[in-house]
Amino acid sequence: MTQDKNSPSAFKRRAFMRDLSVLGLSAPAALSVARAGTSTPSNSPFTHGVASGDPLSDRVMLWTRVNPALGASVTVNWDVAADAGFTQMLRRGRAQALAERDHTVKVDVLGLPAGKTLFYRFSVNGQSSRTGRTRTLASSGSAPVKLAVFSCSNYPAGYFNVYAEAAKMDDLDAAVHLGDYIYEYPKGGYASGDAAAMGRESMPATELLSLADYRQRYAQYRSDADLQDVHAALPFICVWDDHEFANDTWKDGAENHTPETEGDFALRRAAAMKAYHEWMPIRSDAAHPELIYRSFKFGNVLDLHMLDTRVLARDKQLSYANYMGANGFNAQQFAADMGNPARQLLGSQQQQWLQGRLASSTATWQVLGQQVLMARMNIPAPLVLGQISFSDYVALLALAQSNPSALTPAQQAVLAAPAIPYNLDAWDGYAVARETVLGTARALNKNLVVLAGDTHNAWASDLQDYQGHQVGVEFATPGVTSPGFEEYFPNENPLAVAGGLEQIIGPLKYANTHQRGFMVVTATAQQCRCDWVYVSTVKSKSYEVSLGRSLAVLPGAGARRLIEV
Repeated sequence: MTQDKNSPSAFKRRAFMRDLSVLGLSAPAALSVARAGTSTPSNSPFTHGVASGDPLSDRVMLWTRVNPALGASVTVNWDVAADAGFTQMLRRGRAQALAERDHTVKVDVLGLPAGKTLFYRFSVNGQSSRTGRTRTLASSGSAPVKLAVFSCSNYPAGYFNVYAEAAKMDDLDAAVHLGDYIYEYPKGGYASGDAAAMGRESMPATELLSLADYRQRYAQYRSDADLQDVHAALPFICVWDDHEFANDTWKDGAENHTPETEGDFALRRAAAMKAYHEWMPIRSDAAHPELIYRSFKFGNVLDLHMLDTRVLARDKQLSYANYMGANGFNAQQFAADMGNPARQLLGSQQQQWLQGRLASSTATWQVLGQQVLMARMNIPAPLVLGQISFSDYVALLALAQSNPSALTPAQQAVLAAPAIPYNLDAWDGYAVARETVLGTARALNKNLVVLAGDTHNAWASDLQDYQGHQVGVEFATPGVTSPGFEEYFPNENPLAVAGGLEQIIGPLKYANTHQRGFMVVTATAQQCRCDWVYVSTVKSKSYEVSLGRSLAVLPGAGARRLIEV
């Protein structure tokens, strides 16, 4: 059995927060009480609902799955109309649900009108699916763009109340999912403490290794009524992160993969990739399923560039444990490895593609939809390495201010230690790759906004290059259900945790480390704004929804930093 993500060693990168003790933010006010979704009828041929995705100005992907009991090959009819009553029919056709594709159907519907809300449905033997709603992108113009942004939706960790809230919104153009759409852990694994009581234990019971395993896990997730509702309400634009494969995946392996007992990682990777393309409404390249970076043009306002920072080209993550020796931390070797120009996160092919897209785009905003935090999250080294508790470090800072002559040489050395990245799985572990992206955006004078997920917590940071130049901003979404730092440090005041991080991390302007939710990103020619929306619990279907914080960025070389709105 591979190491579980909630084991003590897996938390070492977060150990610096164990003794946080500073002031935090006030709690947001509740806005409304949410209601649960309704599942697809059990006698429907389409028990996993419908979905749409990868919208362009003239086309959109449609998705459904036919009940396998109907046969290995089933003819499915599909319709697209301008109205929910299907009186203004635009396109219709047929497709095959095949056992070799896990009975899923994906149709790329062409020739659709730009910038329109459309309706679609499937039918088999006279039985229709629920009606889905989708939207094509504007081909030009400056109409506002509004996106819901999700990440980290772990089925056994709680109910998908976050998806239920987004499904109720009628003014969204699309949903952006930044990965960890499923989790690969076995029954009773990560964040499963309440799963049995909620009726949400993982299936299959084993860790996901084979194609059949991954398919069954997707089927379980897509049986969820709230997830079906949000897919039926919005076109999705998705990328994968690590848990669609295995925890802390890189191009040739993963932390949560042991070749000696679990086989060739390439086989597991291929199985996970095939299931992903079958179950997600993504426009796939059968010859190159590993290539999922792509762009979406929302009129003249926003170009969304979806990136793969996980499986295509990522080099193995560095580990601080490898730099600890008899003489302490080998900072020189660590710096040399971090500064290695050959060290890849995007890879040269994807990097050149992104540079070309940024150079040719005339949209006001260049938005990167990707997985891991790009902003610098540097913490004093003694905290990252577990050499001192946070409370003791704060006490030293206070002593240095009130009575510096009382500091011992050892205490002075602790305070003089440099700040280092706390999470080497993020862009902080790939410094040269980050400088390349930031340098490109700055050289091209682009308004850069980065979207991130992965951490289960909400963040907003200014993006600065190595020389301190302000380049853009990052908005990071909390998890749909996956627990944040409140799970790892239950004895700490979560507001104090967030407040402490905002104080000790320079570029960080906002943190919420204890609530689940999603982001609503609204872009106009005048600003790009992010609103963080939270649910009060994911352990019950009765919950409250609240607006947490609203921040924005303005266009222009002198204005690309976070402001209050």
